[in-house]
Amino acid sequence: MPPRTALTVWPLEGIPEIEAGADLVDVIARAAGDDLADGDILVVTSKIVSKAEGRFVVADDREDAITAETVRVVASRSTPNGSTTRIVQNRLGMVSAAAGVDASNTPEGTVLLLPVDPDASARAIAAGLRERLGVEVGVLVSDTLGRAWREGQTDHAIGAGGVHVFEDLRGGTDAEGRPLVVTMPCVADELAAAADLVKGKAARRPVAVVRGRADLVGALDLPGARSIVRPLEKDMFRLGADEAYAEGFAAGLARGRDADAEVFSSGP
Repeated sequence: MPPRTALTVWPLEGIPEIEAGADLVDVIARAAGDDLADGDILVVTSKIVSKAEGRFVVADDREDAITAETVRVVASRSTPNGSTTRIVQNRLGMVSAAAGVDASNTPEGTVLLLPVDPDASARAIAAGLRERLGVEVGVLVSDTLGRAWREGQTDHAIGAGGVHVFEDLRGGTDAEGRPLVVTMPCVADELAAAADLVKGKAARRPVAVVRGRADLVGALDLPGARSIVRPLEKDMFRLGADEAYAEGFAAGLARGRDADAEVFSSGP
């Protein structure tokens, strides 16, 4: 692999407000012009993908939409203002606050859900741009998520098309010759976070280009961002601390009752 000397990240300007049915390939291609090259990776904010896919839901109460998108509740906490923050696993397998339901910059009385299949959306955009512009690019669909144990949020990849989402260094050695056993950076998340530095949250720059990691661009059938989601059987923190305690207490109480019932039924 050639030495990496620089990473260049810039936003695409001139992307209009996206409405349901919009052709994102056409929108992005027009904004990019002749600036894209083989090996570039476009990071597309999930909100414009959802808008183009018409993922608006009429909801007077955002909480109802969150409930509908929830597969499993991980933790919930009441806040000082009387609301409830819910950390849940949504239908895409991601664990996040509010199941990814977004109520900002949407028409009154509506909320915006995440794309139906972010990996499929990313692959479709990548395929369309490759065909139209004649350059081999990759596409990531990004969304903002919190992180366990750390304050604040960063952008993560929730969809990937034509991009290696991991850089698997296992089996290699470090600079001192020591074997690398578990080192597998999630480069898709790193690229999504880097792109967010130039997109901004309120600058109306929903797409950014990352140049300098052409080694990560490949076939459209590469594993998508869904492969980043840790399987439940490997999740050491599948519940919040209070929820885990309550579950353990309830299980212990039930076992105690069963034991008492067995002693009572067997008699003296």
